[in-house]
Amino acid sequence: MRADLLSDTVTRPGVAMREAMATAVVGDDVFGEDPTVRELEDRVAGLLGHEAGLFTPTGSMANQLGVRLHVKPGEELVGDSLAHVLRAELGAAAILSGISSRTWVSQRGRFRADDAASLMITGVGPYQVCTALVIVENTHNFGGGTIQPLEEIQRARQLTRERGVAMHLDGARLWNAHVATGVPLDAYGREFDTVSVCLSKGLGAPVGSVLVGSREAMAEARVWRKRFGGGMRQAGILAAAGLWALDHHIDRLSLDHGRARRAAEAMAAAVPGSVDLSTVETNIVIVDVAVAGWSGADFVAAALARGVRTYAVGPGAVRLVWHLEVDDDATDHAVEVLTALLAEGPAASVSA
Repeated sequence: MRADLLSDTVTRPGVAMREAMATAVVGDDVFGEDPTVRELEDRVAGLLGHEAGLFTPTGSMANQLGVRLHVKPGEELVGDSLAHVLRAELGAAAILSGISSRTWVSQRGRFRADDAASLMITGVGPYQVCTALVIVENTHNFGGGTIQPLEEIQRARQLTRERGVAMHLDGARLWNAHVATGVPLDAYGREFDTVSVCLSKGLGAPVGSVLVGSREAMAEARVWRKRFGGGMRQAGILAAAGLWALDHHIDRLSLDHGRARRAAEAMAAAVPGSVDLSTVETNIVIVDVAVAGWSGADFVAAALARGVRTYAVGPGAVRLVWHLEVDDDATDHAVEVLTALLAEGPAASVSA
């Protein structure tokens, strides 16, 4: 038995998704002639309450296109210190677009409008860097699957409008927030100038994200996509997987959430303090393995030796992510292994 909890990016397309890809009607998307890509872009834009969409090969590219639309070289974006755009996209905003950034420190990535407002600087002419964009991530990856409060987003939207500052949503796991809360996708989406959503995480497509916004913005983003090297030809083969995922893999995310919760409760019971259950909101669980004497790296190695793949996110913290390839049996196996390791402590790696 094996349980791969490394990330929800490890999912592989099943037979039905592969059939949809194999039979997709395609064309040259650089010329805007791929009907399957256009269908996907229109559908995602509609779900999120926007006029148009743009299919991209990666979530990072979708985010960087969104950033580039709103921030001129020499201006800045602001976001929390754990934001994927700032922590995991390898300085792309600075390198590709000449954009600077500043951050606030949040609790588990939880967004507060006041934090964003405290950093925004506008109307200072040639004397200071002007803030052009606020970044929000929902759900928040490095925060542990944190769902952002809609009321804080709405409040930030009002504040940014007053200051002439745009807002971009890194919604790579927005599907999870929608399923967990019941908040409609467009209720989130309409609060932002642009939104990126990922198809290759919880939804299980092999590749791809979609950026949405106004028609004018997406026309400009299409130009920048080509400049960034993201123009694709018969991309409908990939877009078809995304369409299939939208039809079949959104509602099932509740299964991932439930399994993550069950595992978290078992670990918290086995070693009190290892998991704060109040932080388990979606499909991601952060385990404090240090309370059991483990380093993150050693715990990851010991779990892998017993068939459970995990990811160290700090010296004493490990991340677990549930997805469509981790069923009840795999979850049971993960619970057995992880609770045993926590209960036994580092000595377990010697006897494994």
